[in-house]
Amino acid sequence: MNQPLILDGKALAKKTEADLLSRVEKIKAAGKGTPVLATILVGSDPSSATYVNMKGKACARVGMESRRIEMPETTTTAELLAKIDELNADPAVQGILLQHPVPHQIDERECFDRIALEKDVDGVTCLGFGRMAMNERAFGSATPAGIMSIIEAYGIETRGKHAVVIGRSPILGKPMALMLLNKDCTVTICHSRTANLPELVKQADIVVGAVGKPKFVKAEWIKDGAVLIDAGYHPQYQCGDIDLENASHLSSAYTPVPGGVGPMTIATLMRQTVEAAER
Repeated sequence: MNQPLILDGKALAKKTEADLLSRVEKIKAAGKGTPVLATILVGSDPSSATYVNMKGKACARVGMESRRIEMPETTTTAELLAKIDELNADPAVQGILLQHPVPHQIDERECFDRIALEKDVDGVTCLGFGRMAMNERAFGSATPAGIMSIIEAYGIETRGKHAVVIGRSPILGKPMALMLLNKDCTVTICHSRTANLPELVKQADIVVGAVGKPKFVKAEWIKDGAVLIDAGYHPQYQCGDIDLENASHLSSAYTPVPGGVGPMTIATLMRQTVEAAER
């Protein structure tokens, strides 16, 4: 069997950022100002703060401005909605990102859906999801949209292929399945109640691990020559949701962890903010 192709998200993200840098320069040269991504962080979750910092650094790398809004742990739904309304109305802001998760007292779905469609650069609104599902113009959820960029950049064939998506979260598993469906895959969505999971995965030409459990997808479940997309990351184990250590050699292509899907999630968020500014 040939050596599997490594789907290097880190290299692709660098290339994407270089392209965005020149697009941002054009926006500025046209007198349209500097594109702004506003990130809202509610409470003091340390991993959320880390993600927001990473997004701020990525903005700087492509010449965009990052506006960080921090709100206390005690914030109410009404207060957060008022802040989102303020950002929706601000013509200087092109993209709004509400960092997930928010404290338990807040209705997260209501707040996500308050983000204006044209500023929903993280693809979290029900309206954006519906438009994406119908193959209409909308910003996709950043992680699955980043995965689709990897698939496209590396010329992975999707037409007529059987894709198995393991996980059904509203910002990863569900949009991932619909994006693959829109690219002519036959899609099976699996989750915690799925019976005969190993048998279903064994049929897959493309496997997407989006379950949030370290090394959950076993090597013996993988069909020879399958494409493995690992959307999980568990820092304490330095691994993803697929047991790549034992499964990668069985594949025709795979995303490494780290350095696969993660960098393209942030690059996609930047790209969608730049697109919002261009529009």
